[in-house]
Amino acid sequence: MRERATTIFFLNIAKSFFTAWALMKAGRMEPGNILTGVFFLLSFFLYRHIHERLDTIAFMNQSATLRTCGTISLIFTTLYMAVDYTHYINLLTNHLFQFLVLFSVFIGFFVLFYELLRLLYSYAGNKAFLNNALFEKDFHALSAFHYKFKKVSKVFTHITHFYKKHIGLCCFLLCMLCWFPYFLYQYPGIMTPDSINQFEQVLGIIPYSNHHPWVHTLLMKLLYSIGSLFTSNMVIALSFYTFFQMCVMSASVSYLVKTLELFRIKAVISLFITLFYALVPYHAVFAVTLWKDILFAAFLLLFSCSLLRLRKERKINSILIFTFSGIFLCLFRSNGWYGFLFCLPFFIWYFIKRAKKMLPSLAIILIAAAIIKYPVMNSFHVIQPDIVESLSIPIQQVAAVLCNDRALTPEQTDLIENVINPQYIKDLYDPTYADNMKELVRAGHPEYLASHKWDYFKLWLTLGVTYPEDYLHAYVRQTYGYWYPDSFYLVAEAEGVSGSALGVSHTPLIGGPLVVKAKEISIKLGSMVPIYSLLWSMGVAFWILIFCIGNSFIQKEKDKLILYLPSIALYLTVMIATPVATEFRYVYFMVFALPFYLITALLPLEQDAVI
Repeated sequence: MRERATTIFFLNIAKSFFTAWALMKAGRMEPGNILTGVFFLLSFFLYRHIHERLDTIAFMNQSATLRTCGTISLIFTTLYMAVDYTHYINLLTNHLFQFLVLFSVFIGFFVLFYELLRLLYSYAGNKAFLNNALFEKDFHALSAFHYKFKKVSKVFTHITHFYKKHIGLCCFLLCMLCWFPYFLYQYPGIMTPDSINQFEQVLGIIPYSNHHPWVHTLLMKLLYSIGSLFTSNMVIALSFYTFFQMCVMSASVSYLVKTLELFRIKAVISLFITLFYALVPYHAVFAVTLWKDILFAAFLLLFSCSLLRLRKERKINSILIFTFSGIFLCLFRSNGWYGFLFCLPFFIWYFIKRAKKMLPSLAIILIAAAIIKYPVMNSFHVIQPDIVESLSIPIQQVAAVLCNDRALTPEQTDLIENVINPQYIKDLYDPTYADNMKELVRAGHPEYLASHKWDYFKLWLTLGVTYPEDYLHAYVRQTYGYWYPDSFYLVAEAEGVSGSALGVSHTPLIGGPLVVKAKEISIKLGSMVPIYSLLWSMGVAFWILIFCIGNSFIQKEKDKLILYLPSIALYLTVMIATPVATEFRYVYFMVFALPFYLITALLPLEQDAVI
C-alpha cells in the first residue's frame, strides 16, 4: 500500500511537471515566470484530488473511461498543437531540442485534458448528484428569496407559479423582450451583401439563384409581400420578415424548455437556459440578421428536440415538428440536405421498431426536399451554384502547393494552366479565405474544370500524396476556427444595411450615444471577459459537443448518439467545404443547440416523462 502511494506521488509530480511546461508554452511565458510554479502546484493537488475521488467511485466504467478520455485527449492535443506548436519552438534551431520541447508539451496537454475529462465525467455519471441538481421540484435554488424578503414573497410566489405553469410562453416572451431593442435599433434588420443579393431576387431585379437557398428567398418574399399589403414603405414591409424570424427563434427556444419540462427538468434550469438565449448578445443580433443560417439553427434545434421527445411520446405534434423541421433543414442550407442524407440510414435503423409511424415521416422529408430541390427548382429556372463553390478546400490545397513552388510534372502544369493563370496565385492566395482563389478560377475557365472532373480529381489526389505537408497545413489554416478554441474572430459585429440602390436603408427607431455605446460594449465583452468568452468560441462549442458524445460512451448510453448525429453530420459538411476559416454563422446551429447537448448528456433518459 505504501509503495503504491509512493508511486502515485512521484507520478503526480511528473504529470504536474509536464503540465506546467505545457501551460507555460501555451501562455507564452518564460521558464522563470513564477506562474509556472503556480501551475505546477495547482496541477499536483488537482491530480491528487482526482485520483482520490475516482478511487471511491463505483459507478464509473473504468475501461470505457480510459478509452474515451484517452481518445478525446489525444485528438484535442493533436489539433490544439497543430495550430499553436510554432510558438513553442520559434527560438529553437536544433531539431532534437525542437522534438523534445514538442514532445514534452504534448505529454503535458494530454495528461491535463485526460485528467480533467475523468473528473468531469465522474460528475456527469453521478446519478444521485444529477437527480438532485436537475430534477428537484419547484424553484429550490430561489426559494430562500421567499424567506428573506417576506414583503414581496406573495409576488414572487405568483411569478414562480405563473412561470412554471406557462414556462413555454414565458420563455418566448422573455426572448422577444430582450431581443426587441436590437430590432428597434437595427430596424428593419441587419442586411449584409448576401442579404441584399437575396432581396434583389425578392424584388425580381435578378433571377432566382440557389446560391442562397431559394426556399429561404421565397419565405423572405412571402413576408415582404404580406408587409406590402399594409404599407407601401419598403422598410416597414421588410421588417415583417425580421419580426417573423425573431418569433421563430423564440419559439424554438420555447420548444426546447417545454421538451425539458417533459423530462421533469427543474424550472430554474430552464430559466437559466432561457437567459442564455435572451441575454447573450449575439443571439439578439442574429435574430434580426437576414441570413439563412439563423432560421437554419432554429430548425436544427426543433429537429433535435423532436428526436428527444420521440423517445418518450408518440404524439402527432412531435412527429409533425420532426417532419417539417427536417424538410426545412434540407432546404435552408445546401449542407442540410447532405447532412440529412448522411443521417438517413441511422434514422431508419433507430426508428425500425416504430416503422409504421416514423418511416413515412422520413420518406416525406426525403421526397419533399428532393422534389423541391430538383424538379420544382428546375421548372422555376433557379440557377444552381457552380462546381467551384463546393471546392473551396481542394482549391486552397492546390494553391498552397503552387505558392510553395513545388515541382510539378508538365501534365500537371497544363491542367492547372487550362483553368487559371498561375502568375496571380501568390498575390491572391489567403490561407484562411478561399473566395480569392474561387474567383480566380471563375475568371479563368471553370467550364474546363467541370468537363474534366476526373482529371482534376486525380491531380488533387496526386499532389496530396506528393506534398502531404502542404495539404495538411492548408487544411488546418482553412478550418482551424471551427475546432481550435483559442482563435479570435469578430462575432455579431455586422449592423445596418449594406449600401445599395434598392431603396431600403438602416432606419433605427431608437438611437443616441447611450444605445450605440451599450450595443458596442455588449458585443466587445465577448472578447474581454474570461469564462463568459467561452460562449463566443466555435471551437469551445465543438469540444462541448464531443464531451457530450464521449459521455454517452462512458455511461453506456449509446442510443443518445442519435440526438447528436444531425449536428455532427452538419459539422462535417462545414469541415469539407468551408470557404472561410472563422465564420461564426456557418456553425451557429451548433452554438444555438449548446444547452440541448449539455442537458441531454446529463439526462437519465430512463426517467419517466410526464405525458
